[in-house]
Amino acid sequence: MKITAGPLSGLLILEPNVFKDERGYFYEVFQAKRYAEMGMPPFVQDNFSHSTRNIIRGLHFQKPHPQGKLVYVTQGHVFDVAVDIRKSSATFGKWFGIHLSDENHIQLYIPPGFAHGFCTLSDEANFNYKCTEYYFPESETGIAYNDKQLNIAWPVENPILSDKDKKLPCLHECENDRLFA
Repeated sequence: MKITAGPLSGLLILEPNVFKDERGYFYEVFQAKRYAEMGMPPFVQDNFSHSTRNIIRGLHFQKPHPQGKLVYVTQGHVFDVAVDIRKSSATFGKWFGIHLSDENHIQLYIPPGFAHGFCTLSDEANFNYKCTEYYFPESETGIAYNDKQLNIAWPVENPILSDKDKKLPCLHECENDRLFA
């Protein structure tokens, strides 16, 4: 497995060894010992999302109960985004985007203290994520996907959003207690 530090502190880009032949391919998606040796906390919950083209989900986070996430795609193609919302971080307010697909098999580890979202670029996509904390609906919040301060270069012109995501505030509108130290 190739492991690369992302441009924002704590992000890891993971490229598993993929074994291909005339039958298809095989790769190890997750091994607890290896991921623990990389410094990742234990994962307690697996989530799955199925989306169609032009869907944007996010940018979500939980406060309290922040979640670290290991994300990857098993069908289709998405543009995945992580935004550093740790006020004490040198990269506070910066974002990183990466293409995840069933062809490149790349995984992204996003530590607690980040907002996260993705948009679907294929007709359909199956998006998987392992979380280091349980989901608490009362703790979920987020940041507007089109926050002008963040200026995320989403590769979609007319995204489809949930009603909840349409109402998310911009980063500068978030109360200090909503962001991370």
